[in-house]
Amino acid sequence: MLETLDDLRKSIDNIDNAIVAMFAERFKVTDRVGYYKAANGLTAKDPAREAIQFQRMSELASQYGVDPEFAASYLAAVIERVVRNHEQIAENT
Repeated sequence: MLETLDDLRKSIDNIDNAIVAMFAERFKVTDRVGYYKAANGLTAKDPAREAIQFQRMSELASQYGVDPEFAASYLAAVIERVVRNHEQIAENT
């Protein structure tokens, strides 16, 4: 039996829900990192860690057949937000 457009769109919606839920979990953990950094006088930005993460994301993208440039742009957006969150945490603690 062929899937309908509505069926396919429901699948996309379910995946989007899962992605947003995972973002929420990821940001809960990165906020904890932000509090750790603030308490220990560490900077919000960690270029060495970012380089490792970009390499890891490239490898994962290749493994799953995702465009590595797209994966890098996703990671860049996430890192930008995490750094901003860490800066706010440091200012407020």
